[in-house]
Amino acid sequence: MTDTLAGLTLTPAEQLVALEEIKKVFAARLRIMDNKQWDLYPTLHTDDVVSETFHDATDDHSHLPPAQRPGAVVGGEALKNMIRTFLDGPVSVTTAHHGHNPEITLTSDTTATGIWAMEDVLWWTNGDVEEHLHGWGHYHEEYRKVDGTWLISYRNLTRLRVDHTPAFYSYRGK
Repeated sequence: MTDTLAGLTLTPAEQLVALEEIKKVFAARLRIMDNKQWDLYPTLHTDDVVSETFHDATDDHSHLPPAQRPGAVVGGEALKNMIRTFLDGPVSVTTAHHGHNPEITLTSDTTATGIWAMEDVLWWTNGDVEEHLHGWGHYHEEYRKVDGTWLISYRNLTRLRVDHTPAFYSYRGK
């Protein structure tokens, strides 16, 4: 478990604690989002968190810093507001998110990266019809320890597959 990475001085026991704390913040984010506990959502992220979950994947903008890429959402409050609008706007969307098989790498005593296999199901009622989306993919995240607490500092969602009813996105005017 000892890592020779420059800047990583944590003992093997401290590394295991860090990994478990990161797993907990990830799991809490999914639970808090699914339960729509919006007041808690920003507390799991750094103030300067960048989310590329809502970006348009058709163009390559990898030459730009993540915060400057089209569709990037920057800041815990902005991210909360974006997700809240998407899931809890005029139409409430029920969600169930699962994260599995974490691949977490400590990059220093206070930073880490992670890739998580994910599956989500979203559904809402459109008159007498239940609309739904079922997706699979990976969360790509970065974490930073701030004032003794591990927080999410970056997130991107890549999808491998999405199945949905034909009118799933109609609640968004699409």
